[in-house]
Amino acid sequence: MRVISESHLGVVLAGLPGRPRVVAGGNFATPRRALAVLDAAAAEYRLFMLNAQGEMPDREGVDLETPFVGAGMRGHARLRYFPSRLSLVPNLLKGSLPPDVVIVQTSTPRAGTVSLGIEVNILPAAVEAVRARGGLVIAQLNPRMPYAFGDAVMAVDEIDYAIESDEPLASPVPRPPGDTAREIGGRVAALVPERATLQLGIGAVPDAVLASLLGRRGLGVWSEMFSDGVLALEKAGALDPDTPITASFAFGGAELYDWADRNERVRMLRTEKTNDPSLIARRPRLVSVNSALQVDLYAQANASRVRGVVYSGFGGQTDFVVGALHSPGGRAVIALPSWHPRADVSTVIPRLAGPVTSFQHSFIVSEQGTATIWGEDSLSQAQQLVDRVAHPDARDGLREQGRELGFPLR
Repeated sequence: MRVISESHLGVVLAGLPGRPRVVAGGNFATPRRALAVLDAAAAEYRLFMLNAQGEMPDREGVDLETPFVGAGMRGHARLRYFPSRLSLVPNLLKGSLPPDVVIVQTSTPRAGTVSLGIEVNILPAAVEAVRARGGLVIAQLNPRMPYAFGDAVMAVDEIDYAIESDEPLASPVPRPPGDTAREIGGRVAALVPERATLQLGIGAVPDAVLASLLGRRGLGVWSEMFSDGVLALEKAGALDPDTPITASFAFGGAELYDWADRNERVRMLRTEKTNDPSLIARRPRLVSVNSALQVDLYAQANASRVRGVVYSGFGGQTDFVVGALHSPGGRAVIALPSWHPRADVSTVIPRLAGPVTSFQHSFIVSEQGTATIWGEDSLSQAQQLVDRVAHPDARDGLREQGRELGFPLR
């Protein structure tokens, strides 16, 4: 690894031929200083990131690529969306979407190594892919990045160039769960067995679920990500002290990042491990809790698109739904409010009009109640979704439209 100035890095990046594909760390570990140098140095390039946050380049010559759209890329005219389960994204990078450059934000060196900290995810696979084809690995060294263990650790010899940057890591805007989310959280928590292993997605509902589990004991975490709610479980004594907290990325407040630093309890693994359905299935009583934008009377969930336009993507939902269903005593839960407040529409609809993100769940939950899906026939599933999950204002219409679909709903 050669530590250079930002101006020197600009010279290096300006010499890249053609329209290079640059894979960069996403979520809240984006190497912004290095990406600013890239954008100033390269007239054309392709930027591949997962769940990009904050402002992204929005100009001619820059194509944004992702299999999971974050707020920073959502709605961009030059966005290329690649549908993929998160567990299979590394295969994209090693196959049809090979990187020319990988830019990561890491901790400062320690004993000949650095740590990817709160964003491991697809980055180890990207580094392997780019090194296999003679490309560049660039690091933004930040003393505030936690030194996390597991697959987060990489040798400095794997890095070609590095710049130094001492700046706070970004955090999501705190959004305390409202009454609806808290009601859903309590209902989902009632489905979590003793000594369960938890996987939770992103948003107010998963956070509310965690808040409803503070009184439990012996819980584990095997998830693609974790946030402040997991630290709250740890403080409350709800987590099994002998089981490592396993995830692939994290985001939260400064306290969470400080807690993750050199913490042997936290094991950050690459996506191919955390999201492998066969590895997920080995965890007993794994409860997967994910949200959705819509569910239909066929018990299918849409967590990807709004009015035909991609909103996010598959993410890890498909991986964990399958893994949880094969886990001994496991459960796959979809949790969502019964009514979308902004669009002023029911989130339970007769039939999805677009792609299905996941299906064949154990339970679907709203603030109205819980529908048992697994083990029920299709009519019972649809009836429960209308009677227990849908908003009262939507039920009569759903019954009528359900009958047109062949469900003899009462």
